[in-house]
Amino acid sequence: MNMFWPLVAGSLLQLAAALTPLSDESLRKLPAAGADFDIKTGAILAPILIPRVPGTPGSKQVQEHFRDWFATNLPKWKVEYQNSTATTPATGTDQVPFVNIIVTRDPPWAKPGNVGRLALVAHYDSKLTPTGFIGAIDSAAPCAMIMHAARSIDEAMTRKWEAMEEAGEEGLGDDTGIQIILLDGEEAFVNWTDDDSLYGSRSLAESWEATIQPAMSTYQNALRSISLFLLLDLLGSKDPNVPSYFETTHWAYRHMSSIESRMRTLSLTKSDKGRKPFLPDYDKEASRFGRGGGIADDHLPFMARGVEILHIIPSPFPRVWHTLEDDGEHLDMPTVEDWTMIVTAFAAEWLDLEGHFPEMGVVGVNEPHGPKRSAPLEKTEL
Repeated sequence: MNMFWPLVAGSLLQLAAALTPLSDESLRKLPAAGADFDIKTGAILAPILIPRVPGTPGSKQVQEHFRDWFATNLPKWKVEYQNSTATTPATGTDQVPFVNIIVTRDPPWAKPGNVGRLALVAHYDSKLTPTGFIGAIDSAAPCAMIMHAARSIDEAMTRKWEAMEEAGEEGLGDDTGIQIILLDGEEAFVNWTDDDSLYGSRSLAESWEATIQPAMSTYQNALRSISLFLLLDLLGSKDPNVPSYFETTHWAYRHMSSIESRMRTLSLTKSDKGRKPFLPDYDKEASRFGRGGGIADDHLPFMARGVEILHIIPSPFPRVWHTLEDDGEHLDMPTVEDWTMIVTAFAAEWLDLEGHFPEMGVVGVNEPHGPKRSAPLEKTEL
């Protein structure tokens, strides 16, 4: 018997038990996306809603938006870039540049190699064809959701870690951080194959596997520091149905499903009351899980190297997928805002932030929430 799996399973069960649910009061304090998600003028979302094919001016413009936004709104987070080049079927022998953006915040006392992180992941590139393709669900909106979630929990993380330092509790088994991974080159340039897809994620997974942490570190390499790879894709269309794809992370899926259920009970969601849940597989039985990689996406190079994956992607895909209708005007904003709140709450519970949120739920120009708010799939191109 392989002895590694029981160790992994045991650590995951311990992690699941350690997640502290937010109180109803804290859920109500979470800031709404508000004006920052306006598709024309929103400070987070609008700048991403342009064609952003790797190596083009649009891609560089969106990279600069990310850089400037994080510098302004999350100055305590570390921004890094992982660069690679590759030829593609559409560009012949010309090398196309791919730029992955990694934004990290760890406890101030944490030593390199000793921090386990929740990774919030989405790809930011858009498809080469059809010409003018925006990719609002695919995946501008997921990028915006992650950015808002990070800003929404930033102050609570600071307050928690400052309280721990004052109490002399720093480093006592709570070296948990958070990492945003915005991946380039997910889309195929011509037709989805193992070589014409996932350019950025393949490069990053390979690079991090080879990045050895300091001697005596808790985690041998950068990949092992990822406690959970939470990948968001194709989110923002009305009435999504997101299955639980992997048995080993079904506990995390159940946790997110519980958050959605609580938010609907508290009238903190904007999408239709009484609708089927976004995350309906809370009670999925072990016998119903397949053994494959689910839907082909940026998680595959990481999963192949042993990283645990929670894939939040609808099945079936939204109607606008890979069409010119996948633009800002076709986003269902109540659904976008609900996903944003669910992801924010999940990250807050992962980081055990209950009791550390400020009294007011306003962040930047956003408005707070309040009671008034009314089988395995075959490999498929995304």
